[in-house]
Amino acid sequence: MDLKLIFIAFIGLFYCCNSQKEGNECINKNAKHCGECIQAGAKCGWCTDPDFLKQGETVSSRCDELQSLIKRGCNETLIENPLGKRKILKNKPVTDRSKTTGELKPEDITQVQPQKVSLTLRSGEPQSFELKFKRAEDYPIDLYYLMDLSFSMKDDLENVKNLGTSLMNEMSKITSDFKIGFGSFVEKTVMPYISTTPAKLLNPCTGDQNCTSPFSYKNVLPLTNNGATFNRLVGEQQISGNLDSPEGGFDAIMQVAVCGEQIGWRNVTRLLVFSTDAGFHFAGDGKLGGIVLPNDGKCHLENNIYTMSHYYDYPSIAHLVQKLSDNNIQTIFAVTEEFQPVYQELKNLIPKSAVGTLSANSSNVINLIIDAYNALSSEVILENTKVSNNVTIEYTSRCKNGVINKGENGRKCSNISIGDEVHFNISITSKGCPNNTSPEIIKIKPLGFTEEVEIILHFICECDCHSEAVNNSQVCSSGNGTYECGACRCKEGRVGRECECSSNEVSTEDMDRTCRKDNGTDICSNNGECVCGTCECKARENPEERYSGQFCECDNFNCDRSGNKLCGGHGRCECRKCICDPMWNGTACDCSLDESTCLASNKQICNGRGRCECGICKCDDPKFQGPKCETCPTCPSACAEHKDCVECRMFHTGVKKDVCEEECNYFTMRKVDTKDKFPQPTDKSYPLTHCKEKDANDCWIYYVYTVTNSSEKVVYVLDKPDCPKGPDLIPIVAGVVAGIVLIGLALLLIWKLLMIIHDRREFAKFEKEKMNAKWDTQENPIYKSPINQFQNPNYGRKGAVL
Repeated sequence: MDLKLIFIAFIGLFYCCNSQKEGNECINKNAKHCGECIQAGAKCGWCTDPDFLKQGETVSSRCDELQSLIKRGCNETLIENPLGKRKILKNKPVTDRSKTTGELKPEDITQVQPQKVSLTLRSGEPQSFELKFKRAEDYPIDLYYLMDLSFSMKDDLENVKNLGTSLMNEMSKITSDFKIGFGSFVEKTVMPYISTTPAKLLNPCTGDQNCTSPFSYKNVLPLTNNGATFNRLVGEQQISGNLDSPEGGFDAIMQVAVCGEQIGWRNVTRLLVFSTDAGFHFAGDGKLGGIVLPNDGKCHLENNIYTMSHYYDYPSIAHLVQKLSDNNIQTIFAVTEEFQPVYQELKNLIPKSAVGTLSANSSNVINLIIDAYNALSSEVILENTKVSNNVTIEYTSRCKNGVINKGENGRKCSNISIGDEVHFNISITSKGCPNNTSPEIIKIKPLGFTEEVEIILHFICECDCHSEAVNNSQVCSSGNGTYECGACRCKEGRVGRECECSSNEVSTEDMDRTCRKDNGTDICSNNGECVCGTCECKARENPEERYSGQFCECDNFNCDRSGNKLCGGHGRCECRKCICDPMWNGTACDCSLDESTCLASNKQICNGRGRCECGICKCDDPKFQGPKCETCPTCPSACAEHKDCVECRMFHTGVKKDVCEEECNYFTMRKVDTKDKFPQPTDKSYPLTHCKEKDANDCWIYYVYTVTNSSEKVVYVLDKPDCPKGPDLIPIVAGVVAGIVLIGLALLLIWKLLMIIHDRREFAKFEKEKMNAKWDTQENPIYKSPINQFQNPNYGRKGAVL
């Protein structure tokens, strides 16, 4: 059991020490110069005082937490602690339609504020700013309809031919500035995706169906605000055909995304409607047609036709996501119910995209587009460009109805209506300095929007005192280092606090001799290393603990403890001796010189019965006890102790009436004529004792005993004793006799009542038995009839002789 406890204690100590070690990142850094120190953490400072270091302390001891440096004696004005800062460079307010008149150009509408920010980052110190997003009213919209024209979409094409004007009318309810375009796709024009026979290249459909030649992607109509033109050009389109079920839609999406000039994209809301009833080919599928070159993500439209489908493979999903995001395009997948699950999974991989179920003949396409647009525009999601490894960004969103999100959810807000305003707190932190100290630029924007915030990051990699550094300073051993920030920064190959030694001379025997206190001690007391004939004390696992001294013979952790605290928590340990704070004393600083803890309620130290030592009362008389010598278990009460003297002085009675003047003159007596005139605890600042005692005549005497702040004993006595009167015997005897008589009469009455009840019960019982009695003569066993009947034996015989 003991071994188990020892093991647990050891583990606890291990974790305690490690947690402390991890806690002081400044000391753990072991910084050799100021710039390295301030990169260790936001709490770290560097003391530039040339005389700050004590004997045995290394240059890295200048780097510590700010409060620790001040506590160790560094003047606050000599501590280098540069702070980061924030500056808003461009802060155009978000557009408020209620305060503007006339039409606004797209570039005049602002939905994101601010637009440009400069942040100066100190390692470990976050810098934050507020980003405001307001969904603008009547914001322009570009919509490009990309349709699958394989043979299975024949009936859908008929419904899309009138889409232009119908969609223009519906979108006019949302925005007054709407443009629509149209493109179509089928498949790569190589085997095995299409048949390459001459006849099939002219008409890929079977039977008497008249189809156009297969193609990969056509930009039929760049973006326009003329719905009639859309209807006319779409009406001229013909269905084509291919061999396999998946289509080449990814090739078309890539070209729509990167060919902004040919498509006519503006810097407004960009919507891409992708309509199909089949799946899709993606990167790697091109190998079936002998195409191995990966998609280059560039525009290859000639005369509005994609010409490199036979040369480049299909793009990957990740490649599409990147290009759609870079070009701020929000995608709406209008697909049939059969392929809904496939495109739902694709939608999860493409931010700011939506999926709608297309009817068999695309008759619901307008409602699908409107619903998808509302869903996309009601959510804002922030994204940022790639940042260096030493920079982190944290988002906190304050959305509609006071909803606050953090972490990954802090990037977005949902259920945003037109005119709603949401806020994002963006906090950026750097850890250390990048290899390239030039400013870094980060851009943050809402997905699907062209507006963005440009953030310029500057990094604090050196202290302000670095600019005052003296190269080849004479202080640093005649030019063997740079003197900066109160310390020498040695050249390569030089060591020592003042760069006084060559690294080749560090371990010579002559130098080691100067690092011993005497011949009988270890080098640097076995607590450091001898560098250039000077001890440099080693660091402890706990960064708060340090060795110091010329021979590292001192430390700040081996002093006396009290309450499991070093120097009782009321001093500091210097060279294994406690230096106590003011008002504390003792080898472990556990003796308080403050006597307020010994002050009793009567303002006397220990009630005048003892002395105050280390904040604790030591009673002179052992019979007194308590924190302030206030109790005496073996002593009579104050009332009983003074009763005889009060009685003899006030009433001239009692056991001390003959010696009253000699023994009872130790207090001042004051008479009062009523109890109301006794002093009360609220009237005095010293304690009072209210007494009630019996005198020799069996009377009650009332008095109050007190000791004033000037130690005067005063007794307030009621001038008349309270003597009880004798009993009146006649009423008592008469009452007793009357009581006995009444009790006797009551007992007689109760007895009489009980007898009457008993007699009545017996009589009732008799009557009941009488009524139940029956006298029947025929059944009486002793009854004999008085009549005897006899029969003549000869009566009735014939010829009888008389």
